Amino acid sequence: MNIVAAWEAAVDKAVDKGADDFWCTLEDRRPGLLPERDASLLFAALGRLTVGGDDPAGRAALLAVLGRAYRRHDLLPHAATIGDALLAAVARHARPLWMPQLTDAWERAGRRAAEPVRRAATRAGDGPAWWPAKVIGHDQPCDTIAILTVRPWQRLPHQPGQAVPVCTPHRPGRWRWLSPANAPCPDGTVELHVRAIAAGAVAHRLVHDVRPGELLWLGPPSDAGLRLDASAQRDLLLVAGGTGLAPLRALVEQVAAAPDGRRVTLVVGARTFADLHDAPSLDKLQRAHDWLTVIPAFSHDPGAEPAEQGDALTIALDHHRPEDDVYVCGPPPMLAGARLRLLAAGVPADHIHLPAEMVP
Repeated sequence: MNIVAAWEAAVDKAVDKGADDFWCTLEDRRPGLLPERDASLLFAALGRLTVGGDDPAGRAALLAVLGRAYRRHDLLPHAATIGDALLAAVARHARPLWMPQLTDAWERAGRRAAEPVRRAATRAGDGPAWWPAKVIGHDQPCDTIAILTVRPWQRLPHQPGQAVPVCTPHRPGRWRWLSPANAPCPDGTVELHVRAIAAGAVAHRLVHDVRPGELLWLGPPSDAGLRLDASAQRDLLLVAGGTGLAPLRALVEQVAAAPDGRRVTLVVGARTFADLHDAPSLDKLQRAHDWLTVIPAFSHDPGAEPAEQGDALTIALDHHRPEDDVYVCGPPPMLAGARLRLLAAGVPADHIHLPAEMVP
């Protein structure tokens, strides 16, 4: 086993048992610094950050949570104490995987991680770092997609179009961005759409392993480039691919909550009709609102109507009106050339809204 693999294995081994030692060490050195209930999440998150290896978006989600935690508990002046407690807990509980040479590597990595955490804490707003949320519904409309309904113990202050870091106890320390598929509702529930991908350990667990009654953690909501411009009042053309439907459906619900005369066209892309994972909700919305038009786009379904055959953006452009605000959300291949295609079709740059790149 090389040193990097040994390092990661050591942290994973320590996560389940090391949090208590981590908190006790902090409490001995700085009484009252960190509530005991928050120790396990902070311990796992710091361990994951120090190990590294996340994709940029996953690292950004992790730093969003850590930055808020450091701000809320005023941890920045005590970074050295926290680092020492983390190292001691991991070294103790990772035996026999822990090797003497890992100590130097860990300390160097900890110093490298300190600056991103400091920047994240400087940018973080006020409020909790995470919200415990009970899973009250898990629907799997197709093999690779799950629709989770969760109820936070305290209301999550999210807005349509935002993204939220999500963590499951099945993969402690790993946080991933998901966008709520609903506008804030009276009962405080949040709906999340998740697609399992080969490289996505968190998404795989959320789709295949999480069940009603289990706990998730939700991090602080962040703007992701898809919030409605309340001052624009233009009609909307929303173009969704796969689970990119979630934030755009939330925008539809936002308009439905306060109708202002604008018309909304929602183009929903999928490979086949069987992959259209949220069809019942979309049908319900369209029946309830005469200002909403939902148009499916099937890229690989020869049985679809001719007007519905093709990729979502191509079909959307057939329905574009000159004054529309255009919102696009979907998988990376769909987004890669979306701005250029829209500009080439004559859509003004300030009418184009794409997801922000969620990076540190």
